Amino acid sequence: MYSAKIDGQTTTFGTSGFLYRSNKLMYDRMTNTLWSSLTGAPVIGELARRDDLKLDFFPVSLTTWEEWAREHPDTKVLSNETGYYSPNRYEKESDPRSIYYDYREDPTTMFPIWNRDPRLEAKREVLGLTLAGVDKAYPVTMLRKLRVVNDTVGDRDIVILASGASSDARVFERMGQTFALAPGDDPDGAPLALVDEDGAEWEVRQDGLHKTGGGGEALSRIPSLIYFWFGWFAFHPDTLLYEAE
Repeated sequence: MYSAKIDGQTTTFGTSGFLYRSNKLMYDRMTNTLWSSLTGAPVIGELARRDDLKLDFFPVSLTTWEEWAREHPDTKVLSNETGYYSPNRYEKESDPRSIYYDYREDPTTMFPIWNRDPRLEAKREVLGLTLAGVDKAYPVTMLRKLRVVNDTVGDRDIVILASGASSDARVFERMGQTFALAPGDDPDGAPLALVDEDGAEWEVRQDGLHKTGGGGEALSRIPSLIYFWFGWFAFHPDTLLYEAE
């Protein structure tokens, strides 16, 4: 999810139909410049020579409706009455009738990719993170088992919280603290509470970790995204790959 503002001016974006390294290129309707969907940077067109230009990047969750609604019961929902396709075109991803079912089930990419890394299968889901000039990827299947990962990327201490039932994984600052799951945690969902090394409890929110019991202490969330391994590696060939101890 990116901001739709370019140099402070609001615009809209569309799908160009072009791919670069098997990843979508979008275009803005203000200048018709093509943008990378993985980096948020302009790549072809009027704005492509702007090294200083990058769309602001926001945190998102790749989760299930059940999991999201349990945590956010008052959430708004985008209607499938879009006016472009009939509602029956929007089948759930596990349904063979869904639009990209065959592509998701196929372990290969639709088009060749010149730069691959055999450490993981091409379409293995990873959480990708870039901090202080360091790229690092975390296999989602591993995060789903561990649930909480305390790590350091570059010079930043982070904690990753993962659902046991979906691909939802969120990254937060930890400022040298070490976190673990709070007692009574539901292993089938996203963690809702943590404890630090002193036994203090922290509430997990979308915007950050908030220490309970007063004081207002909080640790901010860091934007990240779930990628296919081939897509992440194509744009981050020097990436580190997390391996659990």
